[in-house]
Amino acid sequence: METIHASKTVSVTELKRNLSAVLREAGDEPVAVLNHNRPEDYLLSAAVYERLMERLEDLEDAKIVRERSEGPFVERI
Repeated sequence: METIHASKTVSVTELKRNLSAVLREAGDEPVAVLNHNRPEDYLLSAAVYERLMERLEDLEDAKIVRERSEGPFVERI
């Protein structure tokens, strides 16, 4: 069985029937969208998605800093 990475779930059918209600109830919490009782997609609010993307950018920047911290360095003349 697949792990569901959300405390809230909704079926594809329910999402189609009541999109507005699902969005309202979810707030800033992720929602797992299930198809035949398996996670098919995850629904995130725009605010959560933007924070997630910012965090990923921060992690990528930190990786670049670590990779470049040992050189090679350009010497000034």
